[in-house]
Amino acid sequence: MLWEMYIVIFFLEWNIIYKVQRLLFSKRNEGVRVMSDKENQHDLGEFFESYLNRASLFTEKQVLQSTYIPPEIPHRDGEIKQIANILAPALRLERPSNIFVYGKTGTGKTVSVRYVLENLMKTAKEKKIPVSTIYVNCKLKKIADTEYRLIAHLARECGKQIPPTGLPTDEIYKTFFSALDENGRLLILVLDEIDQLVKKTGDGLLYTLSRVNEELKNAKVAIAGISNDLTFIEHLDPRVKSSLSEEELLFPPYNALQIKDILDKRVKQAFRNGAVEDGVTAKCAAYAAMEHGDSRRALELLRVSGELAERNGQGKVTTKNVDEAEDKIDRDKIFEALATQPTQMQATLYSIIAISEQKNNSMIFTGEVYELYKDLCKKVGLRPLTQRRVSDMISELDMLGVINVRVISKGRYGRTREIKMAVPRATTERIHHALTASLGLRR
Repeated sequence: MLWEMYIVIFFLEWNIIYKVQRLLFSKRNEGVRVMSDKENQHDLGEFFESYLNRASLFTEKQVLQSTYIPPEIPHRDGEIKQIANILAPALRLERPSNIFVYGKTGTGKTVSVRYVLENLMKTAKEKKIPVSTIYVNCKLKKIADTEYRLIAHLARECGKQIPPTGLPTDEIYKTFFSALDENGRLLILVLDEIDQLVKKTGDGLLYTLSRVNEELKNAKVAIAGISNDLTFIEHLDPRVKSSLSEEELLFPPYNALQIKDILDKRVKQAFRNGAVEDGVTAKCAAYAAMEHGDSRRALELLRVSGELAERNGQGKVTTKNVDEAEDKIDRDKIFEALATQPTQMQATLYSIIAISEQKNNSMIFTGEVYELYKDLCKKVGLRPLTQRRVSDMISELDMLGVINVRVISKGRYGRTREIKMAVPRATTERIHHALTASLGLRR
């Protein structure tokens, strides 16, 4: 079994550069058609009726979504027990320690925390213990992109009616604290992607939330923070760090065999019996293992593979569908977005990647990027933009999710921005190679 996985991974690495250039710079037809050229709008009714009469490859597709909480979570027994031990005092109405859970994307952090809380709440309801939970994904816009919106959202979750805008922030906090005391419950507040919250609002909001128990008489609050940024907590204000990370838990990446085991279990729930060809889950796992053991990526690959097979009218999901799915996901998420960007944007990203490689993926600064960008413009015949415009493009790349940008206060020396690649190293290398070709450079 293990040697088969190594063979698959070797093949993928050997083939990857060719695929990336094709993904980023060609407009290849996906080869997935659901209607023929002769069909038109008048045939849609017949098409949809035929679709409904055709047996689906899926039986329960939602099982492959990242939001699904399975009845058991493989290969995370130790982490789940630790989380349960930390949060269990809530059932005695004792405030649990705040916990900070971190690890790379797709390592099971969120699903494990939600799994523990789901079971904790089941016990609390059976025993009529006044415990409640609120889960917030801090990456979502209109919920956690400003201090006002987040606290207003929390107040609404506690039963208060808050207008979208217009009230002073202090009043929103008072309303939220009042709602907590009125409910008289112990609240476990889960802040997923907590690093995104700090990026948008600063760490002052976290400091206030971590001290909320000092303002309460009849209620208690514990915070569970979840982050993909392994260095996030090091950059927090020391006061926030000491309050937030009373307990810390690191989730290691899955290996290829563990990911395959996870997929094999989901296949039994998500697909009809015999609808997935041998080797499909191994290939999905091999792709995901190249991306730091990302189980979420593997599940997405499996789902998209099934969707492509179904659109093609196939009776089974094949390994060829996995390759097509990998192409489609990469193109949809990063490569196609970069391919549509102007040359100046590509030059800026190339400069960031080049410096990141020189500094072994440590933090880099806007000034460093701009200096290399100007040299690059001379080489490729571009007219260099101002540093302010390049800074704007860095912000746009941050929004695309290719890089992470953090504003750092230097006290009386002002503020600066630290930049770090937000995609896995293997993906960064593929992007770098493709940009090198696009800009007409030589490696």
